[in-house]
This record gives sequence, structure tokens and C-alpha cells, in this order.
Amino acid sequence: MVLATMLKEKTTYSISELAQEFDVTTRTIRHYEDMQLLLPARQGQKRIYSLADRTKLKLIVRGKRIGLSLQESGELLNMYEPGQSNVDQLERTLEYIGTSRQKLSQQLRDISTMLDDLDEAEAGCKVELKALHDIADQHSH
Repeated sequence: MVLATMLKEKTTYSISELAQEFDVTTRTIRHYEDMQLLLPARQGQKRIYSLADRTKLKLIVRGKRIGLSLQESGELLNMYEPGQSNVDQLERTLEYIGTSRQKLSQQLRDISTMLDDLDEAEAGCKVELKALHDIADQHSH
């Protein structure tokens, strides 16, 4: 409970803290920086991530989980304007969710078809194998 309270009050984070919190590698976070999705402050070689960077990382990770590309997540992040209604951002998010849903539905149909094909192939192999065993059994008697 105390740790959760400390984390909520915290305003800066290290790369390792964020990597651990969101179960990503530090290399992944540096990649997001290279793509300009995260812009931490620097203290020498040390990266200092703000609460806003943490929120962006959370949104990127959530976006990946629902099938958004990094470019799509970046576009949505760039559309955000604090204190504004962000209708455009929300509408674009809904578009991306719809596209992702369509892709996943198609993949689900494809997987179902492949499973049916595997069942058919397996059944055919079993029938042929049984027939070969029956022939071998007849020759051994």
C-alpha cells in the first residue's frame, strides 16, 4: 500500500523503473525514444522520464496490445492536446480499433479454417495408417 502511494506521488522515473513497471525491455524504451515517441530529459548519460513520458509509454503498450502499430500510437499521442476536447484523437482511435478488430476477426477465421484442415489431414493419416497396420497384420498371420 505504501509503495503504491509512493509510485503515484512520484514525478520522475528511470528507464529501468519504467521497463519493469510495463514489462518491456530498456532497449524497447530506447527504440520508442528513437522514434520520438518518448522524450526524456537527460542528466549526463542518465535518462529522466516524466509523468507524461510514463503515461505515453502506458498508452503505447496498451496500443500494441490492441494491435496498433507504433506509427499509429505515435499519431494518436501527437494528436493529444491537454485541456482540449480531443474529438479528432478519439475518432481516429476508434478507426484504428475498428481496423484492428477486422484484422483479428480475419485471423480468427483463418485459424479456424487451418484447424479444420489439420483435423481433416489428421483423420486421413489415421485412416491410412490403420489400413497399413491392418495389411501388415494380415501378412504376419
